[in-house]
Amino acid sequence: MLSFSTCWNNSRHTCGEEMIDEIVEMGFTNIELSHGMMITKLPGLQSAFKAGKFNCCGVHNYFPSPVEVMIDAPDAYEYTSHRPYDRKRAMELTLKTLDVAAQFEADYMVLHMGSVPMNPARWTKKLTAMVEEEQDETKKYERLKAKFIKRRAKKGKLYYSRAIEALEQIAEKAAELGVRLAVESRSRYEDMPTETEMIALQEHFKDNPWVGYWHDFGHVQLKHNIHLLDHKEWLATMEPYLIGCHVHDVYPPKRDHRVPLTGELDFKSLLQHVDPSLPHTWELSPSRDKEEIKQALEVWKAAFPETL
Repeated sequence: MLSFSTCWNNSRHTCGEEMIDEIVEMGFTNIELSHGMMITKLPGLQSAFKAGKFNCCGVHNYFPSPVEVMIDAPDAYEYTSHRPYDRKRAMELTLKTLDVAAQFEADYMVLHMGSVPMNPARWTKKLTAMVEEEQDETKKYERLKAKFIKRRAKKGKLYYSRAIEALEQIAEKAAELGVRLAVESRSRYEDMPTETEMIALQEHFKDNPWVGYWHDFGHVQLKHNIHLLDHKEWLATMEPYLIGCHVHDVYPPKRDHRVPLTGELDFKSLLQHVDPSLPHTWELSPSRDKEEIKQALEVWKAAFPETL
């Protein structure tokens, strides 16, 4: 099922219905309502939904955006935070998002699960810079990567337990409302969960039909590009848990949220591990040109008609 995220044009509109109209005009009727959405746009979105202009395939936590946060900040509050207020606020906003998702008859809600207190400038960003400088085959690079992985595994235990505790609580509400929880792959290794933690998380909830995995092609490719995983092997491993995916391309090594089929990703190979009936949600940067998107959509339709 091909769909499109409002993250592309949210910042350019004050009216929710006009935002939906622009996306529909490009050829998408399945739409994911994304984070960063001001509550003032809800009436227009509701009008467009009631008029049958679009199908809400899913929402992305937090939706709508917290009223006290003036920028698009899906990680403003984290379940893993050392601040009790932040953990409490994260839960309140998530449960509110679930209620809104049910009102729009959404099938899923995409979740970020938090992070560990490690400065990305010292780790993920440094590894990425070394790749850009073609130093990734040096002993210095290998030592830094090994140290990073070891330290992240050691520090992650407390924050993983907080994420699991939060997800158990959220899953109860999700089951009541009939909305699946899609735990998203992240672009930074400092974030929760790592790949090892993601497998453990999915196994923890393997008997719960309301919790699954959300594959973000761009995020995973960024990790692939700094040699933290193999993209195709990882997607094959996670195939049994998959709820859907965010589709966008990457200009190597670190520019993601590009228009599909314009970057480095081999979608023909990767999509072999994704059921075509699952949501394939294009999640694009606001900087991407409308005509480029429309042209890519026509190429995508010809190449992957089974996803329509």
